[in-house]
Amino acid sequence: MEPVHRRRLQTRFRRHLKAARVICLNISDDYTFMQPELVALLKARVGAHLH
Repeated sequence: MEPVHRRRLQTRFRRHLKAARVICLNISDDYTFMQPELVALLKARVGAHLH
């Protein structure tokens, strides 16, 4: 998700996201589904946010 996508979510679904935490990983939308580089980026950036 890019920052612009986060803003759109917050604007469109504000009342549904009151208790939710939306995290922007700053990964551009330049990858295909399951592209190895994308998977590696997700593993590196998501891990810090999972408990």
